[in-house]
Amino acid sequence: MVILFGLAGSGKSTQGQILAEKYGLEWLSVGQVLRDTGKFDKILEKGELVPDEKVVEIMGEKIREIRKGGKDVILDGFPRDIWQAKWVAKHLAGDIQKAVVLDVPKDELLVRIMARGREDDTREAIEKRFEIVEKNLNGILRELRNKKIVVVKVSGLGEIPQVTRRLERELFKGKTQTRSAQRSKTMRSRTRQK
Repeated sequence: MVILFGLAGSGKSTQGQILAEKYGLEWLSVGQVLRDTGKFDKILEKGELVPDEKVVEIMGEKIREIRKGGKDVILDGFPRDIWQAKWVAKHLAGDIQKAVVLDVPKDELLVRIMARGREDDTREAIEKRFEIVEKNLNGILRELRNKKIVVVKVSGLGEIPQVTRRLERELFKGKTQTRSAQRSKTMRSRTRQK
């Protein structure tokens, strides 16, 4: 199991999905999992947070279900605070290969986020969000390190394939794509050729 961390605009979701597909893993984004349940739409629409107890219950269930099916997981956005980090450290520490922080300078992140052109993406709002996430992240990483989980930083600068290669070197040294990932890749290229 791998955990990907990064501020908004760092590309962690993009990279998580690329690696999951390439190595036959399941990409689990906490936001996506919560949306898929359909139970928290009102909370999420208001921009509020789903209670920690519910998040760990749903994520824990989802992780168990996937691993029972013989697949491993890339976690994206989970744990998102210290309470969840304590839960992860207690229940999943032995299964976590590494936690990776995608490191991108804030100036670059601001450029990336403001390029999206959303109304609520003002410089002040983005910087405030960064501050909250960073404060949380430092506490989360401390919890994980206390449980001897390896935490590494990988540069998120450059083109998407460059960042993917850096992550692969860090996480999958010497590992090849799984058979199922290779098979689905072959199937996709055949479909495109038709």
